[in-house]
Amino acid sequence: MLIAPTAVELQSCVSAFWASAAEPFSYARARVLPSGAMHLAIRLDGSGVRLYDDERDADGRLIAHAVVAGTRDRHYLKDVRESSRSVGAMLLPGATRLLFGCGADALANRHVALSDLVGDAALRLQQALAAATSPARQIALLQAFLRRRVRPVHGLNPQVAAAFAGLANGDRVATLAALSGCSHKRFIAQFRDATGLAPKCYARVQRLQRALAIGATTNWTDTALTAGYSDQAHLNREFRALTGTTPQAWRAVAVPSSHHLRADNFVKDAARARR
Repeated sequence: MLIAPTAVELQSCVSAFWASAAEPFSYARARVLPSGAMHLAIRLDGSGVRLYDDERDADGRLIAHAVVAGTRDRHYLKDVRESSRSVGAMLLPGATRLLFGCGADALANRHVALSDLVGDAALRLQQALAAATSPARQIALLQAFLRRRVRPVHGLNPQVAAAFAGLANGDRVATLAALSGCSHKRFIAQFRDATGLAPKCYARVQRLQRALAIGATTNWTDTALTAGYSDQAHLNREFRALTGTTPQAWRAVAVPSSHHLRADNFVKDAARARR
């Protein structure tokens, strides 16, 4: 996978660009854990992105080849049977307003076809990327596409932007709202518009991210306290609520990514449970 820095004109809305070769998985479905981030991804081969409503869904829903994935506060199930080249961008808070003219809350817990946001330009972009001769060229094309999309709108309220650090430090939402200079209601609305999630929910996902980052190498009691949970029981409850699995089950799954868990037994197991 090629990871590329962001052009200066896009640094307010994109943290990084990437392009990857087709990399087959050894399983059919992945349980993707919430990351607190949004991304744009374009598959260049196969039938496109297919998601499942739950473990009992045998057919899934085909979204598109090019999708914008909103911030999520829970896991989702994705088809990974088809190996495909792909190109994408990791989006920063406020990016959807700058690039697509909509708040991040309109995309929360959803994958939306890029064509729903930019029309026929999505297909032209996909075709140009598929014809590109190198990952570097693919990223250059995607950067050029997004540069043309940037809208002359105001960026984040600086105090709302500062709230990201405050939440990571455990500050109360009421305190951050007061510091923002906005009413509490306005602060929440601006935060949701930028990230897709309310501040408390966003903080829960970020706390999970800290646990995932350290949970593979330490005992769970230490992980809980370091990540900001009150105790291990608190970690266990939150982990299951956000990921649909337990910390122990997550640690036992040997996959390259801490956010993609093997899930190809879900339908079979769900059918067995119904009998």
